[in-house]
This record gives sequence, structure tokens and C-alpha cells, in this order.
Amino acid sequence: MPNQPKLAVLIDADNSQPSIIAGLMEEIASLGIASVKRIYGDWTDTRLKGWKNELLVHGMHPMQQFAYTTGKNATDSAMIIDAMDLLYTKTFDGFCIVSSDSDFTRLASRMRESGVMVYGFGEQKTPKAFIGVCDKFIYTENLRLATSSPQKVTKPIVKVDNNALFDIVFNAVDDTMNEAGWSYLGAIGQNIINKSPEFDPRSYGFKKLLDLIESFDIFEFKFTDSPNGSQAVHVRVKRRKGGF
Repeated sequence: MPNQPKLAVLIDADNSQPSIIAGLMEEIASLGIASVKRIYGDWTDTRLKGWKNELLVHGMHPMQQFAYTTGKNATDSAMIIDAMDLLYTKTFDGFCIVSSDSDFTRLASRMRESGVMVYGFGEQKTPKAFIGVCDKFIYTENLRLATSSPQKVTKPIVKVDNNALFDIVFNAVDDTMNEAGWSYLGAIGQNIINKSPEFDPRSYGFKKLLDLIESFDIFEFKFTDSPNGSQAVHVRVKRRKGGF
């Protein structure tokens, strides 16, 4: 197995819910190896008691940060300082920032400037400024749904505009197609993420991107064997007889 990316996971306990942790760690495992797992908060605060059982189960390292001054978020400052310290070690391929707080916008931007991947995790209320500077952003509502009903198609967590959704998919296929009109599914997904880091098929009620694309009758598919033994999926607009 090729070397997997080394990731540092930093969780803002003040702006995250314990109910996401199982889905969160499963999602992160699909991205790489969580070499560092730290969660920040004032653990003397009873509001964080729901996290305490989860820390041991998932091997999280709690970072104590007392709230010295009312109205000031000391947790954010501690996370940012630690994140920069870890960044300077140059031993990580990516960072997972778990928070719905816009205070991490500049941090995420600075990390990307250093050439590492930044994965954001937060609720739908997360400001667009933070979402936009991440390489990929995952809504934690999707993580809760995946954990509670992994075998079922999830319920949409965003209002679905089929025309807008179709445009997103069609434009990505158009941008990535070869001379024969075929587009590789992985390239389609990356093209969409490059434009909209928060894009996730689960937000629209589909488990996978392929399921979402298949919901539009205009596309056809071709499956080929990849060198690693898996199947590669290719997509193009259906051709009419005699041409398009």
C-alpha cells in the first residue's frame, strides 16, 4: 500500500458536537492517517462533558485551555498557535480543522500557502470565508447522518435546486472531458471541489458522486479496469444518433 498522507487533526470542542466524532474519524481515515489528534477546550466547563467519553475511545489528546477573560476565545488562540508549530515541523501533508468558527480562516489560508492540504469540518452555519479557503470542506451534519443510517440514502441537508445542481455537474464534465467526450469520474469530482470546497453528494441525498450523476438521464457511463484492480468510471453526455 502506498504511503498515506500524514494528517494533524485539531478539534475546537467549543464549536463542535460529540455526536460527530465517529463519522469524523471515519471520514478522516479516508483522507489519510491521523498522526496527531488534539481537541481543545476548557475541560473544567460542564458544557464539554459530552466529549469526555469520546476522547478515550478515539484516542484524542485533550488540550486544556482556561477561559481567562469573558468574551475572548482562548481556545481558538491555542489551536492556532499549535497548528503553526505543527506546520513548521514540515512533517504533515495536511491538516483537519474541525470548527464552525470563522477565526480559523487566516490559519487555513496560511497553511495552504505552505503547500499542505487543508480539510475543514463544520456545521452549515460555518461562514463562507472559512469554507472558501479550505481545499475541501465537509458539513458535519452529513457525518451524523452517515453514522446513524450508513445503509440508507441520506436526507438532503441543503435545499436542492435541480437546475443549479445539474449545471455544477454538467460544467465539471465539460471541463474535464477528452477528445472523445469522456470524463474521468475522479477528475469531475476534483473539478467541482476546486470550485466549491463544500460540495458533497451527501448534502443532496446521494451517498456517492456517481449516484448523483446517474440521477440525470443525460449522461452515459463506461467502466474500465484500473492498474490497482479497481474500476475506473468515465462519464459523458449521451450521444444522439448521427451525433449530438
